[in-house]
This record gives sequence, C-alpha cells and structure tokens, in this order.
Amino acid sequence: MRIAMCASEVVPFAKTGGLADVAGALPLALEAEGQDVIIVMPKYKMIQDSKFNIQRLKNDICCTTIGKKIKVYFIENDNYFNRDGLYGNKSGDHKDNLDRFSFYCKRTLNLLKEIGFRPDIIHVHDWQSCLIPVYLKSLYAKDPFYKDTKTVLTIHNIGYQGLFLKDEYPKLGLDWNYFTMEGLEFFDRINILKGGMMFSDVINTVSPTYAKEIQTKEFGFGLEGVLNKRRKDVFGILNGLDYSIWSPKTDKYIAKKFTPSSLSGKLKCKEGLETICKLPKKKDVPLIGIVSRLAAQKGFDILADSIDTICKMGLQLVILGTGDQKYHDIMEEMVEKYPKVISLSLKFDDVLAHKIYAGSDIFLMPSKYEPCGLGQLISLKYGTIPLVFKTGGLADTVNKNNGFVFDEYSSDDLVATVKKAVTTFKSKAKWNALVKRAMKYDFSWDEQSKGYLKLYAKAKAK
Repeated sequence: MRIAMCASEVVPFAKTGGLADVAGALPLALEAEGQDVIIVMPKYKMIQDSKFNIQRLKNDICCTTIGKKIKVYFIENDNYFNRDGLYGNKSGDHKDNLDRFSFYCKRTLNLLKEIGFRPDIIHVHDWQSCLIPVYLKSLYAKDPFYKDTKTVLTIHNIGYQGLFLKDEYPKLGLDWNYFTMEGLEFFDRINILKGGMMFSDVINTVSPTYAKEIQTKEFGFGLEGVLNKRRKDVFGILNGLDYSIWSPKTDKYIAKKFTPSSLSGKLKCKEGLETICKLPKKKDVPLIGIVSRLAAQKGFDILADSIDTICKMGLQLVILGTGDQKYHDIMEEMVEKYPKVISLSLKFDDVLAHKIYAGSDIFLMPSKYEPCGLGQLISLKYGTIPLVFKTGGLADTVNKNNGFVFDEYSSDDLVATVKKAVTTFKSKAKWNALVKRAMKYDFSWDEQSKGYLKLYAKAKAK
C-alpha cells in the first residue's frame, strides 16, 4: 500500500506535542510491515539541513530519508514557515495560520503529482492538514491521478480545531457551497477540523475510550454532532511508544540502567534524581514525578486544591514543565513552604524528563481529559507506577493491575488515591511485584501499526 503521511510536525524534525511523535514513529512501523510510505511536512526555521542531511529537490522542496527508504519532503515558503514558533509565539497564534496551512495542503497535493507518488491512502493529522481531504473531494474531485485515493484523519486533540473568521474564507479557494453545516461552517466561522471530519473517508483518534468520549457533549468541543453522524467511520487506536528512546535497559540519560529482573539500578536512579533536585535521600519514602504542561486540562486545578494536603503525606514530589502562570505561582509557593518535599523545574528539559521517569516511584497524571497520553506508557516501562484519572487513553492503559486510578474528577478522590498509593508503597513485596508487572506491558508501535493497516483497508473499501 502507498501511504502519504501528512502532518504539521514530525519527530525528529519539529515537535510541540504528541502529534509529532506519532507522525515520526508510525511511518517507521508501517515500513517494517512492508508498506511504501512518504512524509510531507512544512520546512520550519528550526529544521537544519546539515543536521538531517536534507537535499534540495526543487526551488521550494527539500528531501531527506528516514528508516530504510522513507522519503521526507519539506515544503518551503519563507513568508509562511521561516519564523519562530510552529503555530504561534508568546503573543498568541500566528495571524496568518489559515494562509500558511491552506498553502501547505495545496502544495502537498501538487507535490504528490510532481513526484509521481499516487497514494492509496493520504493520512492527515489534526486541523493543519485537514484541508487535504476537503480539496481532494472538491478541487481535485475529477483529477484522474487521485481517483483511487482515500483519506484517513487522525484527531490528536479535538480541542484544537483551526477556527477562523468567515471573512477569510475566500483564501481557501473553495466555492461558497462548502461553507455550510455539511461543510466547513461552524457558528458562522470557518472550522478546518470539521471540514476534515466531513470529507475524510475514515476518522480515528488516539485511543478507543477517547473515540467514544469525543462523541459526547462533555468532550466533543461542539463537534460531537458531526462525529455522531459519522460514528460508523470513527475509530480509536492507541498510540505506540518508541522503545528505542524509552527503555531503562538502554537509556543513556539515567544514572544506572535496569530491567525487571535487576531493579537495583532503579534505586540508583532515584538517588540521582533526589541529588539533582536537591531533595533528601529517602529510599523508604515514595517519590512522585510529574512531567506535564501546568494547566487545568492536565489536572492542575484539582492538584492545586490538594497540594498542601499531599505534601503532608510523607512523600517527595518532582514537577517538570511549564504552563499557566496561575499554577506556576501556586507551585512556587508550595516549594517555599515545603523545600524538602517539592522540587519544581519550570522549563522543558528532555534529559531531566528521562531521569524523572526512571527515578520516581509513582508517576502522576490527573488529567481531566487525555486523548492518549504517552507519560503513563513511558512510566510503566520504567517501573514507575502511574496514578491517573479514568479518562481517554489513561483509562485504556492503566488499571488496578499496573497502577492507581481514580474515577471521580475531584481533589478529594485524588487525595484518597495518593494515600492508597503511599500505603501500598510501604509494603515492599507488594510494590516490587507491581513494578515488575508494570514493566512487562508492551505498547510498541509494532502492534498499533497493524491496527492502522486495518483502518486503511476500511478506507479503501469505501
């Protein structure tokens, strides 16, 4: 099968979130399954030609190779992409994002023709590439090159929809007939994600539970009606994890490597983390790690309400990430109050993240909603027991056999579950058995790629 993967960010070239991880790892897994895959993405300022051995193909197209022979095509336009920030800066979203990503979508479809890559499937990700299925069934509807091409849309977070003013609609180059309830119109505004959902052959999201959740008013962000209308074409496939990057057996960033059969290295990782974070060495006290955006969606509203109580439970807490100033202030205040309990690093630090996953005993993810979540998958591999709210991908991957789950989104339920985890930690036999069990879970892309191949077959059959 010939598959064109279209995403606005792809690891290792450009990343702001989990979308990039999927768009970088899935093609490699598909290639291992014998599929013919290419990737098309914008050429951002941050992407260095020398670092990735990028070669010029045309005036506005560059190319490199990943895996064995996966071609990655970069679409250049200095006016649109040669700037800081993929989607925006400190002032907010780039004001010309509609121009930028409509250009990317049109240029992608022309590029595929220019290089003679006639795809069976074009797999688009999130709103930035959603105009591709729209254009295929409108501007390219009679183009023989694409007569057998089907589209699959993956929604990584339905909260990001690509909303723009109606006045900008002419920039899309589409007839006004498509600005309707059955097209891109959304409360008299343009909604690019909705357009992708209406025009794609198959829709999926990044976990089975999230696929159901987004069809409800609580989690649908206004698009639950569209999804319900297309529910026969809506699926959920859990994201995979790249174990070549995330494994305590091979991780070059951690204090000492370890395996389920030899856990002594994990204690060394904990001691190393405590040293870096200026916390006292306490092997008999559970260390809770958090690597997250500090935002209400990630559970920091209920965590902020209960942090003072949690700090008095006889534990340690290491937090890494940035987010809303409100939560920065609350956590900084707690550090001043409990300097021997909390360590706070308000930044992005990949090396420290590895050390937190390896050196913590418990990994806290109290997200209000979480389409998939990679943190809990990573923590399981490192024998760091996840403590999560029962939602989205967290509900699909964490249960009483490998972690701690609270069912009611409240600070009281969070506190009760932390207490339960702290109590369990005191029983070394129980805890070690839990750690070894957790480390045996496999969320590799090998299995998930087979799910996508079935999805592509469904699209081809339509």
